[in-house]
Amino acid sequence: MIADRTATRAELAELLDEAAERISAILTTSYPTPTSRSYLHPVLGALSTGPQIIGELSDRLEALVAQPLPVTPAGLLAVASYASALGWLTESLGELTVAVERICTHVGIPDTAPNEHAPPRSADETAQDSHAVSRPLEEVDFTALELAAIRAAADAADLTPGDYVEALSQALRAASRITDACTEICEALLDDAAYIREEAADHIRIGAEPGSLPTLVRILLARMKADQ
Repeated sequence: MIADRTATRAELAELLDEAAERISAILTTSYPTPTSRSYLHPVLGALSTGPQIIGELSDRLEALVAQPLPVTPAGLLAVASYASALGWLTESLGELTVAVERICTHVGIPDTAPNEHAPPRSADETAQDSHAVSRPLEEVDFTALELAAIRAAADAADLTPGDYVEALSQALRAASRITDACTEICEALLDDAAYIREEAADHIRIGAEPGSLPTLVRILLARMKADQ
């Protein structure tokens, strides 16, 4: 573990690089999906590996801040970037979990007790799900082979073809959201790592102005401002 008195900018940058590498693994992990649950395939990889990676990053951050906190601008920037990445990832995985619970509820899989801390659905998400399959499959632009594959998959999952397509479309949207979040987090971590590595230690900017904050912090602040 990096100690504050010996940490170099290269070591701090490597810490962020390693975090980005671990987070990117969420997007490449596959999970064996039974045919009876094939509509969940797009999300099971992230759902299975996400908690483990969050645990690893949390332990690393806890060990880092348990030592005397970094007092150099580079150290402060690294800790702020790392903590922001972990918080954003945790929130995104929570949203993915809620999305999967909704899919399971829709198809009739027994679910755990509702999460009272789950984020509310946006109007767009509700509208998308309610209209995911609003027409018979024959009226959707599927080829004959695609229709046959859908019916076979739906039969294996003990669902109607319409319910199967709706569940799969919800899973694909959830997978897209976690992919976008992980990609943005990784890119921001790498940007911060490059900034720490390339700038002279006494030139790293830490302050209240937007240009002085870690990339991840600036992104999150912009999102918060946009939501107001």
